[in-house]
Parts: sequence; structure tokens; C-alpha cells
Amino acid sequence: MNDVAPSNEDPRREKLQRIIDLGHDPWGQRFDDRDFIGDLQKRTDEIHYLTEAGEKIALPTEEQLGEKSFREWLKEQDKGTMAGPTVRAAGRILLHRDKGKLQFIDIEDWTGKLQLFVGQNQVVEGNWDLIQCLDLGDLIGVDGVLRRTMTGELSIFAKEIHVLCKTLDQPPAKHKGLVDAELRQRRRYVDLAYNEGVRDRFLNRSKIVASIRQTLTNQGFVEIEGPTLHTVAGGAAARPFETHHNALDMPLNMRIALELHLKRLMVGGMERVFELGRVYRNEGISPKHNPEFTMLEVYQAYGDYHSMMDLTEAAITDALEAIGIGPIVPYGETTVNFTAPFERKTYNELFQTHTGIDPNDAAAVKAYAEKIGFTTEGKHPDVVKSEVFEEKVEDALVGPIFVTDYPASICPLTKRKRDNPEVAERFELFINGMELANAYTELNDPDLQEELFSQQLEGQDDEDSMAKMDHDFVRALRNGMPPAGGLGIGIDRLVMLLTDSPSIRDIILFPLLRDSQED
Repeated sequence: MNDVAPSNEDPRREKLQRIIDLGHDPWGQRFDDRDFIGDLQKRTDEIHYLTEAGEKIALPTEEQLGEKSFREWLKEQDKGTMAGPTVRAAGRILLHRDKGKLQFIDIEDWTGKLQLFVGQNQVVEGNWDLIQCLDLGDLIGVDGVLRRTMTGELSIFAKEIHVLCKTLDQPPAKHKGLVDAELRQRRRYVDLAYNEGVRDRFLNRSKIVASIRQTLTNQGFVEIEGPTLHTVAGGAAARPFETHHNALDMPLNMRIALELHLKRLMVGGMERVFELGRVYRNEGISPKHNPEFTMLEVYQAYGDYHSMMDLTEAAITDALEAIGIGPIVPYGETTVNFTAPFERKTYNELFQTHTGIDPNDAAAVKAYAEKIGFTTEGKHPDVVKSEVFEEKVEDALVGPIFVTDYPASICPLTKRKRDNPEVAERFELFINGMELANAYTELNDPDLQEELFSQQLEGQDDEDSMAKMDHDFVRALRNGMPPAGGLGIGIDRLVMLLTDSPSIRDIILFPLLRDSQED
């Protein structure tokens, strides 16, 4: 893990002291009224050529120049000068080219990059000495004029440079960058500052999350904040993180799902609710799993799982629009077509297609499972079928595809089909073999819910989340929860897909890592 150049603070500390000796604050001060670089890049129409006679001439576009260079165009003009708006910008130094009495400095803020043209005779008195104290990675401000150089490059012609923060660590090597995956995650601040595209990916994550909230708000949903500490970890089958409340002397669990408290709110008359927040599962780590991750859960009174399919499509297509891309999205070596409506097929249809086995023939399913290496002894036939489905079907689903109508026995929180109680009104959305969303027509029969909880608890290890029944939730259902549709979307996986990121750790700012022995 040696992608960052060895720390050599001495030269930088010497420059730090020189900045102080020159009478400047090396850590900077408030820098108001700055222009974002992305906005400055759109102001090219404010730059013009001013002839000796005072005539303003618009600068030519690349199309107008044709084969001619910008330098050649300038030579053809009458004596005059280029003029542009007075601007103020700030950013981190990414490149610094010393040409004697000229310095070319590339700076970047979170909206873009821009070159500074710094001349010894053009900056204010005493500023040149300060400029000699600059290093790559330093944060600086600049006051100057937005113009183009002789080669046509958009630049700020500096009148004054301000030191806003002196950096003491050496940035990564220019061409190699910070490439070690674990080091990038440990030092995300360096990854964001210097690796191309990383900051944009996380900014897109924020846009996706904001878009989902807006989609739901536009459809009348209200965002709530549920508890993260639960006495009973429910709403999913997962192992929780355990903790202890000292004052009350009681064990608690970090939440593994958002579901049961949101349903309590529907009982209380909050008909459209959602929560977008962190959940915690004490399980393994993989490119698709992190112990701490972000979930969206949505509940709509008087809806069902079909309502949730429509809502899922709307949330994803709106998110694509928010990050400025169309429905055809690259992912790895493939592409995903998010044009709505998404494909919809039943669990049993897909099982038969990908295994060649009749899903209703329990003996045939059992024999097939054993043939491909599964142990079936003592397992419910639907559990065996589910294991085969996960092994043979899910990875083959390119999607986006809604897999509908799961075996009821493996869906304890889901309403059954009226014409077939062996089937649950549930869907999972799969894309490139990855489960992205899970939704139900919610079960609101308190007696059946209690019975199903009891069945699921049989044989569970004490440390598993479902080894304890949430009696208060059953009590809540006895007070009447309206028929409803419920939806859960893994936000991290959605961001992975929409930003072409191969690992969940690429889109979580600070994923969980082993303790480092570094100082």
C-alpha cells in the first residue's frame, strides 16, 4: 500500500515558515464571493477582442477557426488586447509549470478545473514571493481576469494569489495516482482529491438519493426517522450487531431493517411513509455486501406489489435523469436498458426456464438440488427450491426484471394470493444477477402474522434476528393496518449500477475496514 509518495514534510514546512515570514496566514481566511469553476467555463461569451479603436470583436469558435489556430487568428487582428470579466476562484493545485517569470497553475474545485496564467509583472507587489511557496495540493484563491491564452486555452490571468491552506503531505504521483483499493478506502480524502472521477461518482450518489426523495415526495409520501436501536431486531432474517444501554441496563440491537416501525405508522394513520437510512447486519463482506449499508423502505396504504413496481420504475428513471444519463446505462462489459416498463416474470416461470425442472414437482426439485451439491435433509421443499433458484436462476437474470409470486412459505410478512395461498404477492427486482429491490403486498392479518412468525422461529439459533418475536408489532396489527404495498431498495447497489461501479465499496465513502497498524 505505497501509492502515496513517501511523506517528506521538511521542504513543505520550510515553505510554510516562509509564508508566515511574508506576513500571510498559511491556513487561509474567509474567501467570499468566489466563482465556481464550472460556472466560469460557461462564461466564454463574455471574453472578446478589443481593438485600438475600441471595437469589440467576438472570439471565434472552433468551427469558425477551421484549420486556422487561435494564435494565427490573433495575429490577423488590428492592434489591441483581449478583454474579459473580472473573476475570483479557489481550488486545489493539481499542476504547476514553472516558466521563469511565468507560472501556469491548474486548480480544481468540485465543479471543474481551470488554468491560472501567473506573470511576475502582472501580480500585485509582493505576491510573486508568496507564489514561490506553493506546492501541489495547496489550496489557493485567485483574483484576476478570465481570458484566453495565445493557444486559446481558457485561463484566469492572475492579479493576486491567496494562500487558503498549505498542505504538508505529498500528493500521489501524478500519473500513477492512488490505485491500491484498500488504501483508497482508508484515505478516501486523498482518493476524492486526486483520483479522476471519484468525486463525481459520490456527487452522483447524492443526486440519486435526492431524486428518490423528490420522486416519493411528489407522490405524497412523507419521510420519517425511525429508531436505530431496537429491543427486537425484526423485519428481516439477519444477524444483528448487539449493544447495551448502560442507564437502562438492557441489551439492544442495531436495526437490520426499517420495516416494522414504518408499518406501525400506517396503523396510526400515516398512509404513505418512507425512510431512507442506514441498517446494520453482522454478516460477511463482499463486492455486493457491507455490514453497514443504506436502505430505502416505502409503504403505501391501499396499494399492493403492483403499485410498488410502478413506483420502483419511476424512482429509477427519475434518478437517471437527475444524473444526466439516458435509459441505456453501461455496467462493466454490458449495458442495462432501464426503459420502462421493466420485464415481469413469475418465480416458477423462471425456475423452469433455467433448470428444466417443474417447480411444483417437489421430488424432482429435491433430486436436482442434490445433483448440484445441496443438502436437502430436513429442509422444507420451498427452502430447497429457493436455494436452487439462487444458484441457477438469479445470476442468469440480466434484467431489469421483476421476479414475481414467490413461494408463500419463505415470505412471512407477505399477503398470499387469494386464488392460491401457496403463492405470496412479492417481487424482487434483479439486474445483472444482483437483487436491487424487494416488495410485498403487505400481510395485515395479525393472527396469521403471529402464526407465521412462530413457524419461522422454529429451529432458529438464539443469536439470529428472528429468534425473538416482536409481540408489539403483532399487537399493532390488531389495531388495524390498511392493505398496503411495501418496497425496499438497496441504495448502495442502485448507485453501483447507475455509476458503473464494480464494488459496493466504490460507492460507500467510508466502508468498514480492518484496524490499520499505521500511525
